[in-house]
Amino acid sequence: MEHVFPTVKRGQVIGLLGGSFDPAHEGHAHITRTAMNRFGLDRVWWLVSPGNPLKERGPAPMADRIHRAKQVMNDPRVIITGIEERLGTRYTAETIAALQKRYRGTRFVWIMGADNLAQFHRWQDWQTIMRSVPIGVVARPGHSTSAKTSKATQVFNTSQLLPRESRALGRSDAPKWCYVNLPMSDASSTAIRARGDWG
Repeated sequence: MEHVFPTVKRGQVIGLLGGSFDPAHEGHAHITRTAMNRFGLDRVWWLVSPGNPLKERGPAPMADRIHRAKQVMNDPRVIITGIEERLGTRYTAETIAALQKRYRGTRFVWIMGADNLAQFHRWQDWQTIMRSVPIGVVARPGHSTSAKTSKATQVFNTSQLLPRESRALGRSDAPKWCYVNLPMSDASSTAIRARGDWG
């Protein structure tokens, strides 16, 4: 399933959680469950990337990362996919544009942790991403202040939905973003690799 394009019903709201998932862990699953509940999503696709342009170290083989991700996130509403490899896209803005072209009539929401929002302005074409899809941001340990005061939040301050309005995000038109708190998981791929539990 990870090497084919997922099927969707017209009008569905699909959350997109991108990353190297090197390896996938409970923190990813925790963010996914929260996003589905809080942002009004019908499905979530994990986009296991060929490689993160912001990271110097290359990831483990794609097949290994997808296999691990399926073990971590066993939910029929969540699809683990290597679709970026199939699309031939490397940057998030390119991926979103390709998906919107391929899946006309489908609403996409980009999901990210607060740690990514804090440095979102470093992403390729980040303002294009903000104007292309609504963005759901989930709190991450130690990143609340840096995320809430980031360049992205300042530039798009007037586009923020309040947490109590979060379920409207999936049906909102970009630019729109929402930051929600939750009981946090401090799991991280970096810590797992450091312990030697992966790869």
